[in-house]
Order: sequence, then C-alpha cells, then structure tokens
Amino acid sequence: MIKKVAVLYGGRSGEHEVSLRSAAAVIDGLKQLDNIEVLPIFIDKDGTWLLHGNRVAFLPDPNVGGLYFLEGESAGQVLTVDVVFPVLHGPFGEDGTVQGLLELASLPYVGAGVAGSALGMDKILMKAVLREAGVPVAEHIWFTAYGWVHKEQEYVAAVGDKLGYPCFVKPANLGSSVGVNKAYNSEELRAAVAEALCYDRRVLVEKMLDGLEVECSVLGNDDPQASLPGQIIPCNDFYDYRAKYLDDRTRLIIPAELPPELTEKVRDLAVKTFCAVDCSGYARVDFFVEVESGRIWVNEINTIPGFTEISMFPKLWEASGLPFPRLLQKLLELAEERAQQKEKLKTEYVV
Repeated sequence: MIKKVAVLYGGRSGEHEVSLRSAAAVIDGLKQLDNIEVLPIFIDKDGTWLLHGNRVAFLPDPNVGGLYFLEGESAGQVLTVDVVFPVLHGPFGEDGTVQGLLELASLPYVGAGVAGSALGMDKILMKAVLREAGVPVAEHIWFTAYGWVHKEQEYVAAVGDKLGYPCFVKPANLGSSVGVNKAYNSEELRAAVAEALCYDRRVLVEKMLDGLEVECSVLGNDDPQASLPGQIIPCNDFYDYRAKYLDDRTRLIIPAELPPELTEKVRDLAVKTFCAVDCSGYARVDFFVEVESGRIWVNEINTIPGFTEISMFPKLWEASGLPFPRLLQKLLELAEERAQQKEKLKTEYVV
C-alpha cells in the first residue's frame, strides 16, 4: 500500500532558508523508499500553505483525515495523509504550534509533541527544566523587552557580575544561531540585546564556556538511543549562522575525538536531555566538553535538527550504522508508533 507523507517546509521564521535546504534532502531521501508518495507542502513567509501551487490546509478536525484543498481543481476536496513530516526550523513550526494543529487533526507526525517542541524551542524554559533534571547547563540570566527598557543598567551590571565577558546573547526562541552574538563588553552587550530583541521579546545571556563543541543525535520514543557524538571546529569566533551554512571552512569530526568515558557520558546525557523535555522521534543535543576536567554542559536540544548536506544529525547516524534512507524510514515508524499510543488513551471521563 502506498503511504502518503506530507513534508512541511519553509515557514514564517528567520530559519526559512535553512528549512528549504533540509526539506530538499528529506524529500529526496523519502523518494528512495518503497511505497512512499511525497506531498511537498511549502509554507511561504506570509504563512500560506501550498501544494503544487494551490492553497491547502490541515483542518483542526479529526474527522477530515487529510489535506483540505482551498483552491484549484480540487477545491473543497480532501487528500488523505498517512504521516506528516515537519521540516520547519524555528517559530511557527518547531515550537509546538504546528504540532498542536496536527494533534487536533489526529494526524501522525514525525518528531516531538507540543510540550517537547515548545520546551526545545524556548531556551529559557529548556534550561530551567534541564537544571531541575540534574543536567548541567551554563550560568545565565534572562529578561524581557519590557524589563530591558526599564532596568537596562541593572541587567548590564548583573551580566558583568554574574557571567563576565565575553558572553553570548540569544533570542529565547530561535535556532541556527540567528540573532546570536558574542559580546566582549557592555557596549557590545547592548548592541547584541538590541538585535536579539528584533527576533523575540525575551533574551537569554549566557556565560561563555571553554571546551569542545560536541553534538549527539538521539532517536526513539520511550527507549531512545544515542548516536556516536561528533565534534565541530568552527571557522569563526563561534559556530554562528555563517559558519554553519555559508562558510565551508568549518570542520566536522565524526566521531568526536573524546576519551571513551567522555563519549559514553555525552551519549548518556543526550538521552537524559531528550527524556527530560519529553521528546519523541528524534533530536540533536549540543554540548560543551572540557576534556581536561571531564566536565560537560548541555547547550541546547534541537527537536527538528537540520537535514542539510552539512548537518550533523544524519551524518552522526550514518557513522553509527544507520544510513539516511533507513533513518527516514525509522522516523516514519516512530511517528506512527506514537500516534497509536495516543489513540489508546481515554478522552472522556465518566463519573
């Protein structure tokens, strides 16, 4: 039986272009699988959903069961969808919003649910949850745009006293290092906060950690498994958007050059992080590793990691013995497994 897989890509996010590159790899990989029909659904920067140029939508109605055509020859008709594969990076896609819509529509989808997606996107809440779970994270402070306007000097002083310089300034809800800057003094801090506030109303400022930049992929639902970790040697001062996607001088070392005991510790912490934020399907966990002391900090978890030709997530699984087509097949299976679990739950309570 042919299985229809709807791939969502693009989106209303500063990571729109990254999503296009990831989706191209996913769509090409899915086409290599047997009995799979790919439905590429492009979401433009205004939020319009398009399938082959026609406007479509998923309706928040479990009785519809698929994609509703809003225009064209099929207007008013429904195309059945078996699994949805969101390849949306950043807000309005990776943050639980699309996942909530798919839950209302009762459609199986790849990746974390509403809560896991929201926590994975929100760096401030993520770090609070990880710290509560005993996962080490960098020292940090955060504030809102309103707080910055009214208490700017207090926050600048707090950064200097608690975190020191240099430090990293990040929008609370964004990925691919969009809007992230390294500040070496209070003047650069103010400029970095101003840029971060262009992308989010909340800003995170983190203490800079010395150590290797290491990433580890996780796959599974209730019994997740971790890949071999990989190491990043950025070409710039830090692994920013340009280093990730525009400069081919960045080096990826797979597997990471770590002692065996640290390799296992990274893998264990990756799974612990995955479970702490209630992820499912897949994710990539980013670390800072201080080899001399053996200390490890989790930087963040990405619930829809990149699938571009230079992305770590698929590369790490390939190095761990799971080639790209089989990885995609496994993700579809995990999506259906999670959906079947949810179907068994009671949705009513009778006294």
